[in-house]
Amino acid sequence: MINGIIVINKEKGYTSHDVVARLRGILHTKKIGHTGTLDPMAEGVLPVCIGGATKLCETFTGHDKEYEAVMLLGGTYDTLDVTGQLLETREVMSTAEEIEAALKSFIGGYDQIPPMYSARKINGKKLYDLARSGITVERPPVFVNIYDISIVSIDLPRVAIKVKCGKGTYIRSLIDDTGKKLGCGAAMESLIRTRSGDFTLEGAHTLSDIEEAAKNDKISDVIITLDEVFSDLPAYEPSGDLVKYVRNGNVLPGRKVRDAMSQKRPKEGDRIRVCDATGKLCGIYEYKIAGDIFKPYKMFLGP
Repeated sequence: MINGIIVINKEKGYTSHDVVARLRGILHTKKIGHTGTLDPMAEGVLPVCIGGATKLCETFTGHDKEYEAVMLLGGTYDTLDVTGQLLETREVMSTAEEIEAALKSFIGGYDQIPPMYSARKINGKKLYDLARSGITVERPPVFVNIYDISIVSIDLPRVAIKVKCGKGTYIRSLIDDTGKKLGCGAAMESLIRTRSGDFTLEGAHTLSDIEEAAKNDKISDVIITLDEVFSDLPAYEPSGDLVKYVRNGNVLPGRKVRDAMSQKRPKEGDRIRVCDATGKLCGIYEYKIAGDIFKPYKMFLGP
């Protein structure tokens, strides 16, 4: 049984679901989930959870991200990227200073309207399914965090940028909104996700890499184990009756855990990794001030 994370360097033309389907065939396991959708035209970091690690998919989806993108000024498209239908063209009159000012205005975050061509759901239906049926619906804006935007180069009508942002940010929408500010329209021409949480492009593998590793029985070389993922958390090994508490997924008394770990009273939400006598990870526990307890956050009690 494989349990852990593989960081995929997704290539153009694949959906996130395509990646999962390919991996299921390569690894001969159904228990695989991705940690956030990447458009088919996008490339880059896509962490994939396997086995017991699938419990962490939602956790990793919420991580901050970094992207490199090329913004094409002078046109708007129905999909907000150049794979869609061109709706309008305008002359690009903006200076480099005006382009930078427009981009920088989004730093700090703003209310972003999700694109119609996206996997977000409205009333249980995916927006891209509605869009492909010719239906446009009202989308409530969602606040997204934009930590930094920098310009790599300007060769009009193209502008290469780097973006550091929080979860749920659509770079296509950010570029479209920039085009609206400049008055000339803009669309995303290319996109590479270079970081998702602690996972980077440098540590990512193509599907071909994974296939080769599987053929040579070297999958362990590309797997990040759960112990590695949580290696920065303090480790606790229960003893006595507390072993049963862990096996049953019960809460742990804060005082007993602190005494065993020689810890001061933790803060709300502080986490520890709980291991058995062999060092195997049993679960991640989170501290709750109310009741002075450590409550299970994610448990990994399977084989």
